[in-house]
Amino acid sequence: MPQAKADKTIKYYWEDLHAGQTIELGSVTVEREEALAFAGRYDPQPFHLDDEAAAQSIFGRLATSGWHTCSMAMGLMVRNFLLESSSLGSPGLEKLQWRRPVFPGDTLTLRQRVLETRPMKSRPDVGLVRTLWEMFNQRGEQVLLMDGYGMFRRRTPGASTGG
Repeated sequence: MPQAKADKTIKYYWEDLHAGQTIELGSVTVEREEALAFAGRYDPQPFHLDDEAAAQSIFGRLATSGWHTCSMAMGLMVRNFLLESSSLGSPGLEKLQWRRPVFPGDTLTLRQRVLETRPMKSRPDVGLVRTLWEMFNQRGEQVLLMDGYGMFRRRTPGASTGG
C-alpha cells in the first residue's frame, strides 16, 4: 500500500482554492471482480452480487454498490488532489446522491468545483473549503454528486480570507 511522503510538495494550500475553481480528478473503469468483492464484503444485496437477481431488479443487470462508487471517487480525489494538498481531513458531507446506477465496465470521471472557502474561527491555521464533486459515466451522465467540506492548512495563518 503506497504511503504519502513526509517531504511532499504541497501544491494546494487553503489560499490556493477559490469559489468557482474546477479541478478534473481523472477516471476509473469499474472492474466486475472488484465490484463483486466490494459488494460481498460491504453491501451484499443480491442485485450487487448475482446476475440473475440483478436481472429481476430495477437495474436489469448487475449494478455496482453506490458505496463502491463513493470509494472509487475518493481514490481519485486522494491520488489526484489531496496528496498534493495541505488537507487535514473532512468534517463531513452535506449531501450525497447516487444519481444513476453504475455498472461493471463503466468508465467514471470525477470533477470537483469549489463552492466556498472560509477561515476556521477556532483555528487560525486552518481554512474550510466546501466542494461539489460530480462523477460522470462514459455517456456524460451524472452518476454521483457529493457536497461537503474539507479542512486545509493555511499557508499564512490568520491572514486575510481566501476566495
